[in-house]
Amino acid sequence: MQDLAIALIQSDLHWHDVDANLAMFEEKIWQIPGKPDIILLPEMFNSGFTNATDKIGEMMNMKTFRWMKQQAAQTQAVIAGSLIVKEHNQYYNRLIWMQPNGDFESYDKRHLFRMAEEHHYFEAGKQKLLVEVRGWKICPMICYDLRFPVWIRNQWQENQGHTYDLLIFVANWPAKRINAWDTLLKARAIENLSYVAGLGRIGKDGNDIAYNGHSAVIDPLGKALYFSEDRESIETIVLSKKNLEKIRSQFPAFRDADSFRIE
Repeated sequence: MQDLAIALIQSDLHWHDVDANLAMFEEKIWQIPGKPDIILLPEMFNSGFTNATDKIGEMMNMKTFRWMKQQAAQTQAVIAGSLIVKEHNQYYNRLIWMQPNGDFESYDKRHLFRMAEEHHYFEAGKQKLLVEVRGWKICPMICYDLRFPVWIRNQWQENQGHTYDLLIFVANWPAKRINAWDTLLKARAIENLSYVAGLGRIGKDGNDIAYNGHSAVIDPLGKALYFSEDRESIETIVLSKKNLEKIRSQFPAFRDADSFRIE
């Protein structure tokens, strides 16, 4: 397990314009400082958050998927972000975890945002995704999932250690509820003794909803290692293995956690 470099691209999005968003993010990816192991893109990065499933939804292995595969190969980094995917006549808000060698995994958003009627247009995911990069165990999530700590809980077993070392959220979190985002990112880091990375967006979408970013990387004690307000930003943050192990060793609260099972 080595230190891990994670890049966050906080940007406005072109409403319902897949080609424009892919071109924009391709340009931004080449502006990333350093050599990241993981590059994060926002929730529905190719369209903005929308229920226009018939218009925006893509089958797997189509335009956006192939673009992610190309970007991962060119940068030799994992590319992760969510898009609308159509599968078996159903739609999913699906995070794609694309690896440089072309292998990929996916996570379907479990908690659909009913206040925007997302649950009427999408199917909810049923399985968490756990992936590994450079010896780091990572759990990627999507936006509204942040509000549900039981689903996210980092469990620990004597022989297996922690479920994850880094928790990721890609989001379109509106400005009017940004205080909840800021607070919950820190809470998830502290309660799970894990690094947390949250990537939002800026600008206004086609529904006139405003976003002000607040992308952040939080350490296991709740300290912000990176924070970006309402501006375009591209940043690479290095997460320290030594710091993670030190915190868990000095404050092993996970040993006193309650065991449970999600049905």
